[in-house]
Amino acid sequence: MINFRIVTLHKPFLFFCFLIFFFSLSAQVFPAKNYPKGYFIYPVQAKIALAANFGELRPNHYHMGLDCKTDQKQNARVVAAADGYIAHIRIEPSGFGRSIYINHPNGLTTLYGHLNDFFPELEKYVKEQQYKMESWLVFLDIPPDLFPVKQGQFIAFSGNTGGSQGPHLHFEIRDTKTDKVFNPSLFGFPIPDNVPPTLIRLAVYDRRISTYSQTPKLYVLKKINARLNDAVGQGKYIPASPIIITNTDRVSFGISAVDKYTGSYNPNGIYEAVLYNDDEPVVGFQLDNISYDETRYLNAHIDHKLRASGGPFVEHLSRLPGYPEGVYKDFSGDGIINLEDDSVHQIKAEVKDAYDNISLLQFSIKRGYINENKYNQDLSEQKFSPGFVNVFEREDIQVILGEKDLYDSINFIYAKKTSITPQAVSALHTVHTALVPVHGYYTIRLKTDRSLQNIDDDKIIMQRTWGSKMDVVKPNKEGEWFTGKFREFGNFQLLVDNVPPVISPVGIRDNANLSRSSQIIFTVTDNMKEIKNFRAELDGKWLRFTNDKGRSFIYKFDEMCLPGNHELKVSVEDEAGNVATKIFHFVR
Repeated sequence: MINFRIVTLHKPFLFFCFLIFFFSLSAQVFPAKNYPKGYFIYPVQAKIALAANFGELRPNHYHMGLDCKTDQKQNARVVAAADGYIAHIRIEPSGFGRSIYINHPNGLTTLYGHLNDFFPELEKYVKEQQYKMESWLVFLDIPPDLFPVKQGQFIAFSGNTGGSQGPHLHFEIRDTKTDKVFNPSLFGFPIPDNVPPTLIRLAVYDRRISTYSQTPKLYVLKKINARLNDAVGQGKYIPASPIIITNTDRVSFGISAVDKYTGSYNPNGIYEAVLYNDDEPVVGFQLDNISYDETRYLNAHIDHKLRASGGPFVEHLSRLPGYPEGVYKDFSGDGIINLEDDSVHQIKAEVKDAYDNISLLQFSIKRGYINENKYNQDLSEQKFSPGFVNVFEREDIQVILGEKDLYDSINFIYAKKTSITPQAVSALHTVHTALVPVHGYYTIRLKTDRSLQNIDDDKIIMQRTWGSKMDVVKPNKEGEWFTGKFREFGNFQLLVDNVPPVISPVGIRDNANLSRSSQIIFTVTDNMKEIKNFRAELDGKWLRFTNDKGRSFIYKFDEMCLPGNHELKVSVEDEAGNVATKIFHFVR
């Protein structure tokens, strides 16, 4: 006799089964990674903790590595993550400040940034090269046999140099041949993480028009079934409205989301997101590897206009027209959802971190009333489009954008008025709005609006302003035109700059006795805020002054300044070629 048993499946159990099925199925959308786990060790002798991860959203770029905390202090010991040799040294006022590149036998390179002093032999070598080149700012290629290193070997002290906002070590893993940067979180470092991403908001875009011609509809997200989700280590989110009614038949989506490591309160970036329409994968992005040639595409990955206007970070779930595939992968179509009838579409977005913790966004969307006038109005404006060379011309201005300069179409805005700046020799031209990003350096050409009979052309600069920000370049003179290249829109004018920089000594005066001093400091300011060159000579020979973060110029007394009487000559040049010089005599 066969006994049959009827089993009742309760809703929580069914939901649990759905999660496991859905997550295991969708995990196959992107191919599995095969990076060498355990090859590299953690690169700094401090408590293992991260301030930032790979792909985190930053102004104009993705964050390209791990920011390893150093117990909130400088001078933690930085060690080689694996055997290899020191291949490059870079020293610069911004960026990574003082950094080391190590090449490894497996074809990968590790980078260590924001450092203080290197280990003594390397520090001595770098200083010799700086004096040989007469430049503090250097990028040195080092012979492979000069500084071999073993895994765990001390290479430098951690610091806060360059574009750093606090003590930490910036660490990257790159492909040695291509310089492509990989996500270090995929290499098996002992960083505990069982926390799924947190989803904050959903953005809905009307894709009949440009993303720059609208403000998206934002929906706050809430986590549901918290008890069950905690049990399976996942998160599920929905908007407050169960069904979103949208007044368009073409939509795309964006999300605001952050991720955290176990025991950390730092809101880091997410790793992956995949969009599904009625259970079919449409589009997704994965922050697996990015080159520095691609990192500015961050401005297409986010809603730049919304963020630049003071809004939150929103990451597009589909590519903008001017973004090559990059971090995105199109599975069906171009990532835009077509709402061609009155049916309800079931939308899912699966969001992951690099440790396979998953959160799920789920909602329904339906087409509502469509305002055709909004679409027609957008088409009637003067439009610049990605994929084309776009040119704007008037009698005294030309703007030329290359085919790769725009991420989405724009209704080009231009205005002109008389400049009220006393040094101006042109009108003030408003070229679109800096809320919209530009990818490459585009060309802008201006004519003067007054006679230059008594003006030296070499003292004319082109200035861009937007709010409190200002950029200047030395334009090329081409007949009546002055030509410059910029990477942002804004307000442009030609100015005459006859004002040299100002050199302000700190703690030194002429004929001073500096026997008890440890350093000499100069601050340098310019009316256009751009310093092109700084040079110091001690008794006629170049003297190394540091310039971390582009602020003060500092010389720390060393063997280059022996006891006795000395002459120090400091010369500074601005972008227009104005030069200021000061000479000091002192005894040491």
